[in-house]
Amino acid sequence: MHFIEQNIPGVWVIEPKVFPDQRGYFMEAFKASEFEKHIGKVDFIQDNESKSSFGVLRGMHAQAGEAAQAKLVRVILGSVLDVVVDMRQGSSTFGHYVAVELSADNKRQLFVPRGFYHGFLVTSPEAIFQYKVDNTYQPATEVSLNYADPTVDIKWPLPKEALLLSPKDEVAPTLDAAYRF
Repeated sequence: MHFIEQNIPGVWVIEPKVFPDQRGYFMEAFKASEFEKHIGKVDFIQDNESKSSFGVLRGMHAQAGEAAQAKLVRVILGSVLDVVVDMRQGSSTFGHYVAVELSADNKRQLFVPRGFYHGFLVTSPEAIFQYKVDNTYQPATEVSLNYADPTVDIKWPLPKEALLLSPKDEVAPTLDAAYRF
């Protein structure tokens, strides 16, 4: 595995070694010893999966306080633009974001530490998105950041009218009013 720290400390792209042959391919999607050597110990306790169609934007979400989650995310069908925003108070990169294409073809993964809002936009006809988390989801602690916040200024590859959003994501607070870690 190849671990690449992004321009925001703590956010990592992980590129697995893929071994293709005439039958298909083999890869290690997660290996605790390699992960810990590069990123540190994270006790993942649950795997989640979602399926979405083209133009679906899920985000920007996080869990507040003691329910905060670290995530290891990947795409097993299709492609997405995956985005994380640093919301750690006092961080020199507060309000900055990292955007990475994750796809079934490139097999990249993204590690999202606690203290970040996370979201993704489906850029293929459909996508299956998988992620590991180190804490269980608690609906009462879910917080959101507006995907179109002008201060963060995420460069989404589709126009607003092409996006499919949940009602809560449409009205999520902007950076100045969003929960900070």
